[in-house]
Amino acid sequence: MKGTLRVLIVAALLGITVTAGAAEGLIAVPSPYNPQTTMKRFKAVVKKNGMHIFALIDHAAGAAKVGLKLRPTAVLIFGNPVGGTALMQCGQTAGIDMPLKALVWQDAAGKVWLGYNDPAYIARRHGIGECHGVVKKLSKALAGFAAAATKS
Repeated sequence: MKGTLRVLIVAALLGITVTAGAAEGLIAVPSPYNPQTTMKRFKAVVKKNGMHIFALIDHAAGAAKVGLKLRPTAVLIFGNPVGGTALMQCGQTAGIDMPLKALVWQDAAGKVWLGYNDPAYIARRHGIGECHGVVKKLSKALAGFAAAATKS
């Protein structure tokens, strides 16, 4: 509960809206841009901050290849060994949630969202607490990346 409250406070301070209907542990930020522009902006912010881009998975394109329809939905997998390794040193099972991921999607109403896993949720999931300040640093960084990518 403490981690969630901290994320909500950081989100409020950065002007980020967190959706009530988001999946547990997912922080979702509305974007004023279309899905492609939102992802392009997020990728640029991540790179600018020294993160490595591992992959971009376009789920909608994958669905189209097998004749299925899916609104724009894409995942960016990114990270930096400094933060990820520090988290895994506190609890190796956190490796299943590393590297970090961001999801950009367009909902049924046409609204575009940028979402990412709450580091505090990941820490709770793996029973590792604050992990020497790593969780706080990751939370602040991700909130900042999302805010920068979605600001108009």
